[in-house]
Amino acid sequence: MLHAKPRAFDALRPGSRAQLLSFMSHPASFPTARDPMPDHEQKQAALSYLNEAWAEARHDGVDGDCLAQASLFAAFAELVGTYGEDAVAKFVEGLAARVRNGEFSLALSKQ
Repeated sequence: MLHAKPRAFDALRPGSRAQLLSFMSHPASFPTARDPMPDHEQKQAALSYLNEAWAEARHDGVDGDCLAQASLFAAFAELVGTYGEDAVAKFVEGLAARVRNGEFSLALSKQ
């Protein structure tokens, strides 16, 4: 897919692993016809759109596991198409540790 707009990852193509693994914590600029939203607002809006799409798919009977796998495929395909295999491979190297550390767990354990 061709993108006319610059992406936050473009500057990281030749960048270090640390830069790649922390790209979500840095603001990204996405030019639009109206005033751009701050990065945290863009992420909240994106999550809202995704939650609505998931709710509609679940309502239509699509299994959550199928949705998750399709979403991961679509996300990685977008990243690879935009930034290339090497940059995305470096980014995903750190995902296992983040999953094990509970970064993606919705339920908090009680101590």
